[in-house]
Amino acid sequence: MKKIFTLFLITASLSTQAQKLEKLTIEKIMSDPKWMGTSPDNISWSDDSKKIYFTWNPDKAERSSLYGITTGNTQPQKITLQERKALTGNGVWNKKHSLKLFEQNGDLFLSDIKAGKVIQLTNTADRESNPAFNGDETRIVFMRSENLYSIKLNGGELQQLTNFTHLSASMSFPSAGRGNRQSGARGQSAILNSGDPQEQWLRKEQTELFEVIRQKEKDEQFAASERRALQPKRLKEIPVGDQSVSYVQLSPDGRYVTYRLITMAEGAKITQVPSYVTASGYTEDIPNRTKVGSPQPSSKSYVFDRQLDTVYALSTKEIPGIKDQPDYLKDYPAAQESRTKLNEDRKVIVQGPYWSEDGKQAVVVVNAQDNKDRWIMKLNPLTGQLTLLDRQRDEAWIAGPGIGGSYSGGSVGWVDNTHFYYQSEATGYSHLYVVDVNTGIKKQLTRGNWEVSGLQLSNDKKTFYFTGNMEHPGISHFYSLPVNGGQPVKLTSLKGGNEVELSPDEKWLAIRYSYANKPWELYLQPNKPGAKAKKITTSTTAEFNSYPWREPEMVTFKNRYGSTVYARVYAPKTPAATHPSVVFVHGAGYLQNVHYWWSSYFREFMFNNMLADNGYTVIDIDYTGSAGYGRNWRTGIYRHMGGKDLDDQVDGVKFLVEKYGVNPQHVGMYGGSYGGFMTLMGLFTQPDVFASGAALRSVTDWAHYNHGYTANILNEPFNDEKAYQQSSPINFANGLKGRLLMCHGMVDVNVNYQDIIRLTQKLIELHKENWELASYPVEDHGFVQPSSWTDEYKRIFKLFEETLK
Repeated sequence: MKKIFTLFLITASLSTQAQKLEKLTIEKIMSDPKWMGTSPDNISWSDDSKKIYFTWNPDKAERSSLYGITTGNTQPQKITLQERKALTGNGVWNKKHSLKLFEQNGDLFLSDIKAGKVIQLTNTADRESNPAFNGDETRIVFMRSENLYSIKLNGGELQQLTNFTHLSASMSFPSAGRGNRQSGARGQSAILNSGDPQEQWLRKEQTELFEVIRQKEKDEQFAASERRALQPKRLKEIPVGDQSVSYVQLSPDGRYVTYRLITMAEGAKITQVPSYVTASGYTEDIPNRTKVGSPQPSSKSYVFDRQLDTVYALSTKEIPGIKDQPDYLKDYPAAQESRTKLNEDRKVIVQGPYWSEDGKQAVVVVNAQDNKDRWIMKLNPLTGQLTLLDRQRDEAWIAGPGIGGSYSGGSVGWVDNTHFYYQSEATGYSHLYVVDVNTGIKKQLTRGNWEVSGLQLSNDKKTFYFTGNMEHPGISHFYSLPVNGGQPVKLTSLKGGNEVELSPDEKWLAIRYSYANKPWELYLQPNKPGAKAKKITTSTTAEFNSYPWREPEMVTFKNRYGSTVYARVYAPKTPAATHPSVVFVHGAGYLQNVHYWWSSYFREFMFNNMLADNGYTVIDIDYTGSAGYGRNWRTGIYRHMGGKDLDDQVDGVKFLVEKYGVNPQHVGMYGGSYGGFMTLMGLFTQPDVFASGAALRSVTDWAHYNHGYTANILNEPFNDEKAYQQSSPINFANGLKGRLLMCHGMVDVNVNYQDIIRLTQKLIELHKENWELASYPVEDHGFVQPSSWTDEYKRIFKLFEETLK
């Protein structure tokens, strides 16, 4: 018995040691993330607000499964396949919030909350989509193919509301169903309408000479008139040619159908990404994207007045500032003069209309295609005329939380039948506004040096809910606010990141919460200020929990322009002898990584911990251009990426030297995507600051990136060459002095592999020798394979060990 007990103790001790993470290694950090535990994700509610659903993997299974928990329970249960089949998807609620329409597998369904049942409304081979209730909620409106239909809510008549045809808009079409009996009449009519004077003269002579011909024409005219009177009214054909139809909507009173036609750009060449490791054994090309400056699609919005049976375009020519030119053209006088002479209206994209509940008011959001303007305008559907309610002009570019842009209207809607809400960066931060559409009077509801995001209106339209970073740029909480304004009420209380899903009945908050060194978990809380949040999941493993993950020190410093810069520092307990430092640069540009919640860069978080364990001081900076700090910080990189954003990195190094005693001769840098771009700019233009760097999946020449992202910040290469010249690392490659490691996935469909190959050729031509390129044949922009992650970060660590120590 004693031997058995001793054996048990030894076994238990070995098990504990196996789960304890004694030392961080790259192999462990970059292995399958299941070793850490899998956080709950994709949080949603049942329609009756009694159950929360989420994806989770507490058992380290091959893939995550769907779990659920009732509001009165604390133990999540795996959802059976049968229950999953019965789940409803995202949909549209009626005014009483008792019925929900949704699409599933191309058919339409109705969820009746009170009856506790789901009714299938369509079962066809066609795909029905975008269901909505009509104004009085007696009918359901939906799309089938490109046309709009409606059906009575209680079953019965199916009505087609539009008849878009892909024939040339210049063609005329005979009405359907008239058969071949009119062929003779059509033949005579063709002769009568012929432009040949000889045929017209003969026709006239025949009619004058013969009574039988005159009588026959009278009979045909009478018969045609009688047939027309007997025929039901045919739905108006709306020819759209080769344009695509989108955003088709019915006004609440059923009179107007609004729609948008998109014309695809001609001559827009797309890149091809070769894939080398394929099942076929052959190299296969992946069709990819256009490059910035390529021709862009254009759009135009229309109103179909069903009562008058007429179609007309929304008139955009009277929009205030429609001809305004961007300020950057002052750098190009010839181009500015040419545009002034052309005097053309700028191209715009119209979102909406957004109809008031009573159907008497309509508002559209108009975005300039150059993204310098956003107009909120009242629409007169009877004429297509627009009246200005709000204009936001930005010489950089329109963006920010809830603002929208291009083909998004942002967070907008109706508080009541006369007041329309929206967000704007007019004060420098994205805040909530309400405008009276009759008087044009605007009211700002939130204010301060913080931002509103995730805005939603309560079911009774008396309360706004939103996420805000009022307490600190890196702390997010969920708030409520009366629609008439006042002081926002904080509903969540846990310091860190709070991602909230409000239950359909608005009585509960499902909170995905995390802290700087604690991954996301699910909490449940009543929708009341001061209520306690109850933890539902525990996802991290014993092995992950056994390591004392640092809570990075939240710091600020002043950059050379006098602005406050937020950063996080991973400080070593015992600095290495050379007092080395590493600057980690987050990607995307417009992204926030200096915060009190768990980072999406979780591998880099662990790697930074490992660097600190090895004596490095690591800094992670929310540089100019990062999210969470308002309009001026967001647009500080306009026309010069690698300018102020890189200055912040350099000033951050100075801060480390002064406060943490790092050696300015032993500073390295690494980052991916935008972080890789910044690393290249750092090594090429600040070679005396950075001794080495690892540039991962880097943009090397902005003229070869996509249009949507790049044109906002740098305009277009052929219009603003200066911006591209001063922002692209390839132009500064001759400045390389320190050691450079470049890593790139070969099937990267975001930043194409061609980007790093072009820079490689440039380095060869410049006779540079202190660089290397590691290519990953099966990886896209975000690596997937643990072996690729491991190889990449072993190279990074080796680089720093050899150059900074």
